[in-house]
Amino acid sequence: MATDYNGYITAERIEGDEEGALAGRTVAVKDNISTDGVRTTCGSAMLDDYVPPYDATVVERLKAAGATIPGKTNMDEFGMGTTTETSAFGPVENPAAPGHVPGGSSGGSAAVVAAGDADAALGTDTGGSVRCPAAFCGVVGIKPTYGLVSRYGLVAYANSLEQIGPIAPTVEGAAELLEVIAGPDDRDATTRDAREAGASDGDGEDGDSSGDGAYDYATAADGDVAGLEIGIPTELVDGAEPAVEETFWDAIADLEAQGASTHEVDLESLRYAVEAYYVIAMSEASSNLARFDGVRYGQSGGYDGNWNETFARSREEGFGEEVKSRVLLGTYALSAGYHDKYYKQAQDARAWIKREFDEALDDADVLASPTMPVTPMEMGESLSDPMKMYLADANTTPVNLANLPAISVPAGETDDGLPVGLQLVGPAFGEKAIIRAGSALA
Repeated sequence: MATDYNGYITAERIEGDEEGALAGRTVAVKDNISTDGVRTTCGSAMLDDYVPPYDATVVERLKAAGATIPGKTNMDEFGMGTTTETSAFGPVENPAAPGHVPGGSSGGSAAVVAAGDADAALGTDTGGSVRCPAAFCGVVGIKPTYGLVSRYGLVAYANSLEQIGPIAPTVEGAAELLEVIAGPDDRDATTRDAREAGASDGDGEDGDSSGDGAYDYATAADGDVAGLEIGIPTELVDGAEPAVEETFWDAIADLEAQGASTHEVDLESLRYAVEAYYVIAMSEASSNLARFDGVRYGQSGGYDGNWNETFARSREEGFGEEVKSRVLLGTYALSAGYHDKYYKQAQDARAWIKREFDEALDDADVLASPTMPVTPMEMGESLSDPMKMYLADANTTPVNLANLPAISVPAGETDDGLPVGLQLVGPAFGEKAIIRAGSALA
């Protein structure tokens, strides 16, 4: 049960319609996605008793599709973490590897799926927070193209990077869930219609102008990779642990045996991806979290005649250490005299990364790498070494900077029985390409 590994923060059922594509299935929802009448904490003491008065767009679509939501899943506080150990409601243990972390920040969502306590789940991915826990828990996770899925009702960590994505035991299951939540939303100006964005058919051809079938993701999960060209960025393989690298190459050999071809690519910009990501993400977090001051919502600081002291007390008591660290660093990066030195350079690096990804995908249908360069850490291992946690995101953060879609599928296990994920990256709105490739393995 989820209580054994702390997968849920709030185990309160939300019933969907009686009919629909997901009727009879349970879909857990990460606790930073608003649910009308059911508390949404973001894994933070700051929002311990916050109950939204509305549903996020993705929750509306789940309910309309007949899904039952069994609860709100545990997460790193405000999505800031790679292990789901920074939650104010306690850490999550990995059901697929007891004693190890489930990855983060959507660790609760991946854990309940891996344990069989939900048929599927929604997570959010700012720098790998769907793909990392999917890899660590041996399930499938999709980070959609930026703008494919509405963020209305999502309590944002970093607006320009973050996307809601599905987690499921199989590629087909994740694709079916993506079909339900994808599509434009008048309440989110960043969304785009895949039918107008030239969505790829996933077979090496661009989508037709009519866009017919642009959202038929599940039909792409046919496992047919004959003729598929896979580019392998060497920078995302060379730094991986030996056991991870060995498992990755075994999975690539499996794809080649099924008819795919591979070639190596060099993406020099990726050496700056982690640094650029954290400057941008922390800067956006600093701005986003400024509204949590204990007045409109959040933990009260107890007004004593000095508003500045009241706000400071609210944030000191309501935020955990990791959140406070990131807010401070983000504020510093945006401050006068340092904006050009840090934030502007990070945005320049982001543009370079996106350009190199696009060029690599001109010569490949998808790009492949280990999802995570490491196996699931033992619980508590990375808390004393934040740099280890940050550097573990080396393979996932570049995709968010480039606003591209990616999927993590199980590649196998190490000799120690620890799950390893394989990441496939596609062109913008090329979800069908990564789903087709991923379905050959899962």
